[in-house]
Amino acid sequence: MSPLVPLSLWTMAIVASAAPPKAPFKVLFGHDTTCITSCVSPWRPKGGRLTDEQVRASIDEIVGADAILFQPGCGWIPWWKSKVYPAEEHYRFYQERYGIKPNTFGAYMLGGGDLLKTFTARCRERGVAAFVSYRMNDGHGLENAGLTNASAAHTVSRFYLENYQRWRIGPDPKDWNQRVLDWAVPEVRDHKFAFIREICESYDIDGMELDFMRHPSYFRPGFPEAERREIMTAFVGRVREVLDHSSPPGGRRWLCVRLPASVAGQMGLGLDAARLAAAGVDMFNLSCHYFTMQQSDVARVRGLVPGAAIYLEMTHTTGTGPSLGAGYDNFAFRRTTEQQYATTAHLAYGQGADGMSLFNFVYYREHGGAGRGPFNEPPFGILPHLTDRAWLAAQPQWYFVAREWQGAEPIPRACSRKLAAGQSTRFEVDVAPGEGRTKDGALRLMVSGAKPGRQWRVTFNGTALSPTDFVAKPLDHPYDADVGKSGQYACFALPRAAVRTGPNEVEVLLEKGPTANVQYADFVLP
Repeated sequence: MSPLVPLSLWTMAIVASAAPPKAPFKVLFGHDTTCITSCVSPWRPKGGRLTDEQVRASIDEIVGADAILFQPGCGWIPWWKSKVYPAEEHYRFYQERYGIKPNTFGAYMLGGGDLLKTFTARCRERGVAAFVSYRMNDGHGLENAGLTNASAAHTVSRFYLENYQRWRIGPDPKDWNQRVLDWAVPEVRDHKFAFIREICESYDIDGMELDFMRHPSYFRPGFPEAERREIMTAFVGRVREVLDHSSPPGGRRWLCVRLPASVAGQMGLGLDAARLAAAGVDMFNLSCHYFTMQQSDVARVRGLVPGAAIYLEMTHTTGTGPSLGAGYDNFAFRRTTEQQYATTAHLAYGQGADGMSLFNFVYYREHGGAGRGPFNEPPFGILPHLTDRAWLAAQPQWYFVAREWQGAEPIPRACSRKLAAGQSTRFEVDVAPGEGRTKDGALRLMVSGAKPGRQWRVTFNGTALSPTDFVAKPLDHPYDADVGKSGQYACFALPRAAVRTGPNEVEVLLEKGPTANVQYADFVLP
């Protein structure tokens, strides 16, 4: 193995100098770019070519965010004017070898388009900060490596195609965690860094986000944790250095990292927050990968990086349901409501967050396979409120926990457990009752399978809750697409006096009836 690359003397000198100011941004908006063509929107119907007007429209509708984090592709095939790996080279290779024509984005690039040029120019006109969010090890479509289908041409670069058999983390192409490349290999890191350096040196950006969540797999099992930390910290230090070298005189380009919302998840990837801050990270975007999640390690990270800006990420969904077909985006999903956005932000601010971030926000719109609707326009109206802490504190509150969190984040607060009659499970929920939350609320429990005959006993901080009839919408919202049938829910009255500020413990006992897998729980304080 090649020796680890240490932080440069120049970067260490920056660390030793006076600390830079805290990043001023309060609302970050993650823009994955693919949503322009994958979603049906007022400014782009189904099909047709990609245009600069559509790119600009996707920026113009974002009102209330002060920084837009634009992801130009999956990190393998540049959607900018690249000399490291030109679009002409990539698409010519696939067309000559396999007869595959460019897709929508490929045609845009070959026609002279430049997503980053259009994006940054529009941000300047709008007065919003332009960040590039670069995906560090995205696994989308890599299962097509070596195949001769059209998807391979649009997701698999020549670098990946020529090296995946020796540098892939594992042998199973169906597993996200295995089909990405091993960051213990210096050539893998250098390949990614070459793209980042090119962007920094070629475009008028305000900052760079390193997206370690697409996808959170970087090393083979058993690779030493200490070496993971050294590799990741050194890489981030290199990016800090190129940002500083390419910054305009007297200016600072901000460095953000998108990383797990739990400290345990961060450390498993080699992402030591304190060391990353020392290496020059200004902003920590705490992500739960695909979901909005309220229970996180914001407070712990705040203690680790007291001088940095911390953001908790929220997305379009709080939970997913069964698969409805083959391929990507083929499952039912529960939409995040405006009240849940407000509650999540209020809770995060109380734990030390400096701002909030949004990811996959536009996916309320029609996209993916059949049966996932009805769809809605995204709730853009919530964005301007996310900086108003008094307004957030005064809103009706909606708390939730979900089964997916056990797979997405190692936080021991998920509610999932398979219960037989006589068995129970407990989970913990942080609560920050806001101004005016004096009325009694309601709690719902959702399990897999609508089987009759179950009898539940649910206690909230030791208070036994009384069963009620099914409640479809504890607080009103416009999203009729949901997960779970009424027979899968058990609903209860929640006395306001039972809820306290800070950690709250919920115990769920299946007293009798068929075995049930607890999947989701939520409660409101109206």
